Amino acid sequence: MKNMGIPSTKAARQARIIALLESSKIRSQSALAEHLEKDGVQVTQATLSRDLVEIGAERIRGSDGVLVYAVPGADPTRDRDAPDRLKSLFRDLLIMAESSGNIVMLRTPAGAAQFLASALDHTEIPEAIGTIAGDDTVMVISRDPNGGAALAQRFLEWSE
Repeated sequence: MKNMGIPSTKAARQARIIALLESSKIRSQSALAEHLEKDGVQVTQATLSRDLVEIGAERIRGSDGVLVYAVPGADPTRDRDAPDRLKSLFRDLLIMAESSGNIVMLRTPAGAAQFLASALDHTEIPEAIGTIAGDDTVMVISRDPNGGAALAQRFLEWSE
């Protein structure tokens, strides 16, 4: 029986996928398909795969070492919650933060740096110009030529 609360449009399906990824630790596409099916949303593996690419979902390794799907900066209507979401991400993903001048280097578990950088980029942090990410390292550039230490301290506080 189809859930009458979720329209059968692509946008509605993708919004539901984002909501599921934000609220649950989903490890595989088949697990995601099962969650969608419980909501009455039928989807093929090919469609689900395309949806995950289109919404920017990535598999990241959490602090517990488990790979799960996540969507950075997923819901722009929830920007008012960004600091809480970022604090949660920093608690889960930040291993260390160091600074030099206006540069902050953040270390994450393998595969999580691009996700964390994207979340930072999609959140207005006035002190930061932007980020560059590798596999397990994020470089954050501070606007203030000597602002790296303060920014690194803020990120460390968020991880507590």
